[in-house]
Amino acid sequence: MKKSKFTLVLSLLLAVSMFLAACGGGDTGSDKKGAEKGKAAQEITALESASIPSMDSVMAQDTVSFTTLNNVNEGLYRLDPKQEVVEGVAEGEPEVSEDGTVYTFKIKEAAKWSNGDPVTANDFVYAWQRAIDPAVASPYGPYMMDGKIKGAAEISAAGAEKKEYDLNTLGVKALDEKTLEVTLERPIPYFKSLMAFPTFYPQNQKFVEEQGENYGKTSDNLVYNGPFKLTDWKGSTSAEWTYTKNNDYWDADTVKLEKVQWNVLKDPQAAANAFETGEADVTGKLSSDIVPQYEGDDRMVNWLEPTVFWLKFNQSENPALKNVNIRKAIAQAINKEDYVNSVLNNGSVVANYAVPNEFVKNDETGKDFREINGNELLPYDLDAAKAAWEAGLKELGTDKVEVRYLGDDTENAKKTAEYIKNQLETNLPGLSLKVESVPFSVRLDRENTQDYDIQLAGWGPDYPDPMTFSDLWLTGGGNNKMDFSSEKYDKLVKDAQTTLAQKPVERYEALAEAERVLLEEEAAIAPLYQRSSNVLVGDNIEGFTYHLVGPEYSYKWASVK
Repeated sequence: MKKSKFTLVLSLLLAVSMFLAACGGGDTGSDKKGAEKGKAAQEITALESASIPSMDSVMAQDTVSFTTLNNVNEGLYRLDPKQEVVEGVAEGEPEVSEDGTVYTFKIKEAAKWSNGDPVTANDFVYAWQRAIDPAVASPYGPYMMDGKIKGAAEISAAGAEKKEYDLNTLGVKALDEKTLEVTLERPIPYFKSLMAFPTFYPQNQKFVEEQGENYGKTSDNLVYNGPFKLTDWKGSTSAEWTYTKNNDYWDADTVKLEKVQWNVLKDPQAAANAFETGEADVTGKLSSDIVPQYEGDDRMVNWLEPTVFWLKFNQSENPALKNVNIRKAIAQAINKEDYVNSVLNNGSVVANYAVPNEFVKNDETGKDFREINGNELLPYDLDAAKAAWEAGLKELGTDKVEVRYLGDDTENAKKTAEYIKNQLETNLPGLSLKVESVPFSVRLDRENTQDYDIQLAGWGPDYPDPMTFSDLWLTGGGNNKMDFSSEKYDKLVKDAQTTLAQKPVERYEALAEAERVLLEEEAAIAPLYQRSSNVLVGDNIEGFTYHLVGPEYSYKWASVK
């Protein structure tokens, strides 16, 4: 296999040596200690750029948490290496009512928790009720359930209005220990795929209640029903953790890896160096300056994700961002083509849309959703940006605007922040951008409390349908978090959820029009790019599996040659 041509400079070797000391050094791949003679030890080391913010499936809201949950826990279904929905703890196909709104699932007799308890239907009822309970304040529960699971929207509304609510009205019931019944608001074509998402995972009620406030805070405060168990995780600031094979998992024979050691390394170059010296088998996503060094190298795995990154404009406090002309000016003042080519330089593509390209096709026409609106909804246009900027300043009665930009503290994020600051301050005279770079978990907290003016955020689909992007921006939606509100937008999306639910062509047209309103009329967000991912995977690894929907990776099928 062709190897990379870059050499390691002394300073980076020093960084790697410090990393090795922190990780305890050690051998990787076929040289791992404890391997049977003549056989490779089934142990690998993987790198991540951020710590795990939460391991409570009800409270998780980020990719790192969801991916970890996907490897140590399991719902009714999961995605396989072919991106297809396969059985998790569900036994066989569910029974579905004639109108497509009632699903009855059987749960495998062999499914059990790591403490020996069986996985039961009540584990799902308990977890889903926690996720929708306004008192728990799950960031994802209402978003994933409202308008989908019967009774969810009413419970959310009652909580918002400080009224009484009954969690037993949620459309999920345990008919017996191993039989689960789910009632939907309407037929959902992608429902089985939805059931693979961590928000819909079960939770062991007795264990959760015994742990109380400590539940999910460390690996010792968790139980597992998936391919692996999480160990050595000390909490949301922990820089390392481990997957160890869960021998009580119902499909343990499929799982070959005995151990996956995870270490947080935010510097992509140091991660690449660790990979080259054999101290890591899988890296996190590579930065733009590293990707060209591995062009043509079989060890670099790359794919175009259905994940779009955009600037979110918080309209709750800063008067400037309540002005649509100011938002349009900022959205059109950034040279996206130059940005993806010179800053990212990793295969990512310009996005002038909110729903990604090559993501979903209409069931009736077979056409990609992007064919309706194309890729020119809110493009880079410096003349239009300056005109909108002058109009906005006049409406505000000022010649200066100050905004705070919130970003992550990784090297990639800092490069992006520097580029955006230069573009906006150069192209929009009178604009001052204050960059605030913070750890990933802190950015999530500040997004939840809306403590930002502008932030760069990305969204990957939770299920294969445009709605996973469209309903983000509904008024008061759980993932809105920027006080955007449009009656016109809300109506279009609600129509797609209800009266047009069984009309594929009209439904797509409504969602496309909603996207146009969001961008062209409101400039509620400023799309920048659709991400291409590039990671290094050792040539001693087989079965490395990434996903296009939901959690990013599965190690259930991975092994060492």
